[in-house]
Amino acid sequence: MSTLTIAAAQSISVAGDLATNILRHQRFIQAAADQGVEFLVFPELSLTGYEGEVAAALAIDPRDAVLQPLRDLVRELGVTAVVGMSVRSQTDSAVLIGALTLRADGSLEVYTKQHLHSGEESFFAPGAGGAPLKMGDDIVALAVCADFSHTSHAANAASQGADLYAAGVLISEKGYAADTALLEGYARSHSMAVLMANHGGLTGGWQSAGRSAIWSEEGTLIVAAPGTGDCLVIARRTEGVWTGQVASVEQR
Repeated sequence: MSTLTIAAAQSISVAGDLATNILRHQRFIQAAADQGVEFLVFPELSLTGYEGEVAAALAIDPRDAVLQPLRDLVRELGVTAVVGMSVRSQTDSAVLIGALTLRADGSLEVYTKQHLHSGEESFFAPGAGGAPLKMGDDIVALAVCADFSHTSHAANAASQGADLYAAGVLISEKGYAADTALLEGYARSHSMAVLMANHGGLTGGWQSAGRSAIWSEEGTLIVAAPGTGDCLVIARRTEGVWTGQVASVEQR
């Protein structure tokens, strides 16, 4: 197995403030690069917060110039980052929950959330998912929150050869035990590493549990954040062996 360093960006989003959240994402990306991270995943709707009421007003074409500062930074630092943003459908202008992969080579790939949580249909339409990502020798399948509550979603990722199942989420304390048990089970049953990037604080009226985590292909917990707040949850694979750490991210 080749070496690989991945991380969950446990970030706190400022409600509806895209400009401020872009700056906060830039600090996370720089901190990740300082730790040698190659692949970084942010929570669901990380660039706006989980704010359904303003999602339509903030929704963008994924190639909108507003994301150029992030695209320039990941290219400069050599980090591939998956950011959460509401996007407009290319066919009917419906508002979708997007996970946008900003690649270190300057390219962009779009995943849209397939399975909506109850209540989200008031603001969003179901998306179409997206193709698995190639990261060196590894195949990465993305998920956005409620996607992973459907066992068929993870099974489909495994059938496509995924080595890593990476989910940007919003999980509260009430749902944390059941949801993480499900993700741990996917790692074990499908022999793929699993990454969960959770919000670090209150968003959209929901108090996130934080505690972002990464599991190995055997379902063993590699590393988890101890609670809420901004941090990087990092896992490194060297000669098939995973090690983990939690790193702070300074916000100004």
